Amino acid sequence: MHSLNKKFAIEVAVDTFEQAVSAAKQGATRLELCAALSEGGLTPPSSLMISVSRKINIPVHVMIRPRRGDFLYSDAEFEQMQMDIVNAKSSGAKGVVFGILDSKGDIDKERMSLLVKLSKPMKVTCHRAFDMVAEPFVAMESLIGIGVDYILTSGGSQTAEDGFEVISELAKRALGRIVIMAGSGINPSNATLIAGTGVNDLHFTCRKSVQSSMSHKNFALGSMGSATGLTEYEIEIFDHDKFNGIRDALSRL
Repeated sequence: MHSLNKKFAIEVAVDTFEQAVSAAKQGATRLELCAALSEGGLTPPSSLMISVSRKINIPVHVMIRPRRGDFLYSDAEFEQMQMDIVNAKSSGAKGVVFGILDSKGDIDKERMSLLVKLSKPMKVTCHRAFDMVAEPFVAMESLIGIGVDYILTSGGSQTAEDGFEVISELAKRALGRIVIMAGSGINPSNATLIAGTGVNDLHFTCRKSVQSSMSHKNFALGSMGSATGLTEYEIEIFDHDKFNGIRDALSRL
């Protein structure tokens, strides 16, 4: 097992206490704490924020996303996001993760600025709402201007590998003013390629499904609406092999 090259930071997205503890023990730099990663990540319950922040000795950044879908939010959803940020701060989280766009695909600077101010002194990441903007380089400057610390992006493509050129240009233009973090589809076989964009921060999930320990199973029920396609008798746990593969690939750079 190799230790992580200190040049790089690994952020692991997790949605259970087990995944959070395992990622921290395995050597993650920080965690993005979510609920429902099968939906792209939603705001986790306060109980999970508190339990993870108390147990983990690496920074925990909490997802602030009230629902799946686009990032054009109603007044009620915006108010909910403000309350969730307050909860994250009181839980001991070191950062929050959110993004708000207007209907034209631009950063909603007014609302984002308010949330950034509310979040401080926690760190702020603009999540992959950034990948839905009309003009990524304009959006980056807007986020820098309102004090966002990180941008999580796949370069506007389905995966970071597909968005290699845009991520590279973002990293080049950032000039140390904001951290560009590559995410989506990162695995042991392409981690070194993604590092070639010039980013030092990589973001990924690390999950695998295992069979439930239930001895009684009602197979007539099937799934209760899971977006993953898993049955209720399959659960997702931390994938040590994937994490180790990515960490070891980066350690050789």
